[in-house]
Amino acid sequence: MLKQQFNLKLSQKLSPQQIQLMKLIQLPTQAFEQRLKQEIEENPALDTGKEKTENPDDEFSNENQEEEYANDDTNDIEINIDEYLSDDEIPNYRLQANNYSADDDDKSVPYASGTSFNQHLKSQLNTYRLSENDYQIAVFLIGSIDESGYIRRSLDDIADDLAFTQNIYTDKTQVEKVLMLVHQLDPAGVGARNLQECLHIQLQRKGLNPTMVLAQRIIEHSFEHFTKKHYKKLLSKYSVSEEQLKDAIEEIEHLNPKPGGSFAGNTRIVEHVVPDFTIRIVEGELELSLNGRNAPELHVSGAYNDMLRGYKETKKKTKSQKDAVQFIKQKLDAAKWFIEAVKQRQQTLMITMSAIMHYQKDYFLSGDERHLKPMILKDIADEIEMDVSTISRVANSKYVDTPYGTKLIKEFFSESMTNDQGEEVSTREIKKILEITIENEDKRKPLTDEKLAAILKEKGYPIARRTVAKYREQLDMPVARLRKKI
Repeated sequence: MLKQQFNLKLSQKLSPQQIQLMKLIQLPTQAFEQRLKQEIEENPALDTGKEKTENPDDEFSNENQEEEYANDDTNDIEINIDEYLSDDEIPNYRLQANNYSADDDDKSVPYASGTSFNQHLKSQLNTYRLSENDYQIAVFLIGSIDESGYIRRSLDDIADDLAFTQNIYTDKTQVEKVLMLVHQLDPAGVGARNLQECLHIQLQRKGLNPTMVLAQRIIEHSFEHFTKKHYKKLLSKYSVSEEQLKDAIEEIEHLNPKPGGSFAGNTRIVEHVVPDFTIRIVEGELELSLNGRNAPELHVSGAYNDMLRGYKETKKKTKSQKDAVQFIKQKLDAAKWFIEAVKQRQQTLMITMSAIMHYQKDYFLSGDERHLKPMILKDIADEIEMDVSTISRVANSKYVDTPYGTKLIKEFFSESMTNDQGEEVSTREIKKILEITIENEDKRKPLTDEKLAAILKEKGYPIARRTVAKYREQLDMPVARLRKKI
């Protein structure tokens, strides 16, 4: 059965300008610069440089824009050119300045090219006398080495792949023989099949003094006891003093567990953190500034204004001219929207970070994480009367340069916990006290999670053992047994 009915429904939809602003707000400095370059390339009406046109007529009204589009007709375009042109003829020299700070300069990070890790290893094969067959096997083995310097595949699989892909018929014994040669390449430990073999190869290169011999025996015959730090069993098995065992363990701890990562010629791109904000202490007061790279000099291209001016002065307007002006108008609108979105982005970033800075004033003045207050996104959102999602976009993936180092903004947010005096304290404060307690413990008898919970309770933080274990794991600290030292 078919029937018709009317439904009234209220809905909210984001305008394209609001969506564009939200996307810009969540971008960190480097990503914002890339987005800016992309917009300039795509929109010829948008220009950047040291000149900036302050034009009150360039302010764009959404209502006027929507009304104008509603009245547009592709066959008979009536455009208010005056809306896009300024009556103020300001000389260019009055719009130029030379007092720009260093932050306004274009900065780019140079990347040096070099020899790859595999190429470095292959070049060393030329110093050995190898048959053509062995050379091809060695090259294939080098190609199987990952970034850490390990071969993660079994030799049987490699022998099969050599037959199928390289037409080289060999067996596991021959592949292992060539692998022993690969183990002689630099850096030491490269081509190992596991951590135990990697450490053993490095120790063999260090000589045969008593300490090295003991270290080799431990790695070769007692690797499990070593990894689990069963020092008493090692002392009993090898009949050595604590000092001798300590020297051998120190030698092992100085070895490189990832020989591939130590190669100086690798071409992996290093990520550079660019702070979005800077906080300085000036005469006992906090001073916040936005990175100059977040405040570009943007203006509407003067060439497009000249085109519109020429169209206005033409008495007889052809269809092609009207089509061109319609295109210009769309580009100008897009340029004005983008410029306005960039300005709103700057304001939102500054307002939000200023609220965070004042909320955590005690921390920024002292640098002590124990002074961090409990703070969630809603606290800042309520203070500056913005949506929680906006605060989240500002805090995500952005950094602030402080007198105590460059910090990720979202690290200042933390949940609260009530201490024994009924006061709300930040979980970051508890983690800092836990970290200091573990650092100052007797490494010969590390504190268990139960003992750490008891110590925190004595200091006024009644938390459970499982909570201590959770915080310890978040601080990337191992259990007591693995923190033990001789």
